[in-house]
Amino acid sequence: MLKRILLLVLLFPLTAISQELPIKKDYSGVFSLGGRTTISAFNSHDGEGTGLGVGGQFRIQFADRVNSDWFFDYLNSDIGDFAQRTDYHIGWSVLFYPTINQKALIRPYILAGHCFDYTKIVANNDRSNSTDRFSSAVQGGAGFHVNLTDRLDLSFAGQYMLHLGKEIHADVHNGEVHFLEMHHRSFEGHLLFHVGVNYKIADLW
Repeated sequence: MLKRILLLVLLFPLTAISQELPIKKDYSGVFSLGGRTTISAFNSHDGEGTGLGVGGQFRIQFADRVNSDWFFDYLNSDIGDFAQRTDYHIGWSVLFYPTINQKALIRPYILAGHCFDYTKIVANNDRSNSTDRFSSAVQGGAGFHVNLTDRLDLSFAGQYMLHLGKEIHADVHNGEVHFLEMHHRSFEGHLLFHVGVNYKIADLW
């Protein structure tokens, strides 16, 4: 009896994933929840390494060809061997599908959106020595879903994010880390690559 109960518990998630999503009228109102990993290529002229991070998102679909992605990302990158940069992104993107088939194995899309960003740079040899900024950004790119089941998909995307805010830089002199904060606002851009998994919860309307 115990073995049967254990088997049912183990098989329940697979059963839930394989169930078809009940659609009320069309695909507007489909709500998805998921997580993702992110690789960010920051400005190489500042000596910043590749950023790695994790995040989450939910999606609300507005029409058969239009979806929305609401996300949060946490990213870390090294500046040489003397400082560390942390970025927090929170924002949204609109996804447009050129194809109408919702259940195609591979479904491409283009995206555009906006986000808010908080950046903090901390010296490795003195955690109290730091600088930070808030900025706003717009992003655009493209990606595709791989529909594993009616409810579950993998998503791959690349996008360029352009920030508008004050510039902050880190440098080291005689073993001491110094920060430069520019008072004027300027543009700063970087490439982002995402790999995510999403599960369609329900059709809300």
